[in-house]
Amino acid sequence: MVTRADIGVIGGSGFYSLLDDAEEIELATPYGPPSDVVTVGRIGSRSVAFIPRHGRDHRFPPHRIPYRANLWALRSLGVRQVLAPSAVGSLRAEYGPGAIVVPDQLVDRTSGRTQTYYDIDGAVHVSFADPYCPAGRSTAVASARAGGWETVDGGTLVVIEGPRFSTRAESQWFAGNGWSIVGMTGFPEAILARELALCYTSISLVTDHDAGVEAGQGVTHDEVLEFFAQNVTRMRTLVAETVQSLPEERTCPCGSALDGIKLPFELP
Repeated sequence: MVTRADIGVIGGSGFYSLLDDAEEIELATPYGPPSDVVTVGRIGSRSVAFIPRHGRDHRFPPHRIPYRANLWALRSLGVRQVLAPSAVGSLRAEYGPGAIVVPDQLVDRTSGRTQTYYDIDGAVHVSFADPYCPAGRSTAVASARAGGWETVDGGTLVVIEGPRFSTRAESQWFAGNGWSIVGMTGFPEAILARELALCYTSISLVTDHDAGVEAGQGVTHDEVLEFFAQNVTRMRTLVAETVQSLPEERTCPCGSALDGIKLPFELP
């Protein structure tokens, strides 16, 4: 059995069959328990830990996910690279359902979510100009294109608080700013990963055109779940291919994000 992992995947419950030789591990963190037990196993020669972002019974809405516990739990298992597949809405007419977007920028439109580990014993200011791992991004893009996906390399993910979808005016505002896709879970995951010096890569599946892009009633909850379910097998394959293609040695800047910074506590 694998009890440590190099790579973490935070995704939906449809990813459970991703791993071979799998074992479930219950973990405690200083920030409470993660969303669910962590499943640790292998994809090819790579050791991988999987956390269902919303819990296996989907009990955590986006604004209630224990983000800090999830990322801490992964790091405590040895994880240093994280892949984060998710469903998103498109803010551009040319990115239709079924496209894969691997964003290179992020805009935070959430409110009230705890977005740092360093909020008690002094401030720690971590660079976040480029929120995603360049090595992870290039690997995900190459894997998606090799798998025949319509693939968008780069773009801006705007993360909203949820659990409601955007109004038509909000969606048009986001699109007017030049942003590409909209989701509810990509933040604070990305900054918490950076504060732990983890590589973090978003792999975003477009499930719909957001409310302001086309006429009609806008997106519904059932439509998003149905489309993602139709594509979950292909998404598992994409994530597995990306995992196996990630570099074994990190040469990206992510691992040195905390260099020169005095931390108020030791990291796992």
